[in-house]
Amino acid sequence: MNTPHPNNGKPFIVPQPIRSDGAGGPDYGPRDIMRDLENPNMFVPPVTDSGLLPNLRMSFSDTHMKLNQGGWSREITVRELPIATTLAGVNMSLMPGGTRELHWHQQAEWAYMIWGSARITAVDQNGRNFIADIGPGDLWYFPAGLPHSIQGLEEGCEFLLVFDDGHFSDLNTLSISDWFAHTPIDVLSANFGVPASAFDSIPPDQVYIFQTRVPGSLESQEVQSPYGTVPISFKHRLLAQTPLVTPGGSVRIADSSNFPISKTIAAALVEIQPGAMRELHWHPNNDEWQYYLTGQGRMTVFGGNGVARTFDYRAGDVGYVPFAFGHYIQNTGTETLWFLEMFKSDRFADISLNQWMALTPRELVRDNLHVGPELLDALRKEKWPVVKYPGQSQVSK
Repeated sequence: MNTPHPNNGKPFIVPQPIRSDGAGGPDYGPRDIMRDLENPNMFVPPVTDSGLLPNLRMSFSDTHMKLNQGGWSREITVRELPIATTLAGVNMSLMPGGTRELHWHQQAEWAYMIWGSARITAVDQNGRNFIADIGPGDLWYFPAGLPHSIQGLEEGCEFLLVFDDGHFSDLNTLSISDWFAHTPIDVLSANFGVPASAFDSIPPDQVYIFQTRVPGSLESQEVQSPYGTVPISFKHRLLAQTPLVTPGGSVRIADSSNFPISKTIAAALVEIQPGAMRELHWHPNNDEWQYYLTGQGRMTVFGGNGVARTFDYRAGDVGYVPFAFGHYIQNTGTETLWFLEMFKSDRFADISLNQWMALTPRELVRDNLHVGPELLDALRKEKWPVVKYPGQSQVSK
């Protein structure tokens, strides 16, 4: 079925669930064609897909948007992606001067700044404080229970928050305004040693995000604590790291080895160039929670016992891989694919299928897989997280 495309005059091809081997047939019923176009490998699965796995994809575009004066937020938890039990994510944006109020969580908070800049503050259990400005590609991490705040600077900002519990909801955090609103005025008066009238204008409910002025310089907001500042920084400049570069892309890893405060979340920022792929691998430490920053790709996850399933991802999507399941991610677009891999762990760890085979006796690999020198001679003892070879196909059905 061909109809003129309104944008470029090229024919618009309505996809049908028919694979190149002839499997399937046309769908003439009610359908969301644009959704089918965004998910070609769910609509027409590769012939190697078999069996069923739980849904491993969720888009922030399909979640509820909470709008406030000063910014917005939306989240993906087990409510939206039931398989994702280890981590939950919040996508948040703050206007210039927009402020995520003083609050704390029962969970640790890890964050990646997508664009713009923000000021963060925190205090630890020993009265040591912390204040820093965060720019694009920077991380922060607040251990569970420590109070903190986030405030948009001159251009505002957007960032990803990740929490070390899939059941977490950012709408159920512990906020200073909410506590004040639900504490008797005489108790507040006694606690702070001021008249009750000092609390005449406190907010009646949790404010969550509110609008105020852009803060001044770091120096102008410095607060000297008699106990000093936190001994381990809550900030990490991920993009300042020297990446591991391989043919087809690069990887930057941030875990407790180079971001010491991050004890419960490890992460990798992965770049996959057009025509390249994140190699076949798995993770021996925990489930993987992904956030796609730019581009588009597809991931096939192998669950054992003949089960494999393929999902398509675009910028703003969240992916998930259960513990130790084999998988790979291909760039299926024309621009570079950037995404984050995150784990509920203090260290990043992965096992390369290629490296494992290269470090196993050659004859054993040959006899196990019935392969010859062409493959065996090409195996690498060094790990390449991202690979690209001449003539590599991006998509095969």
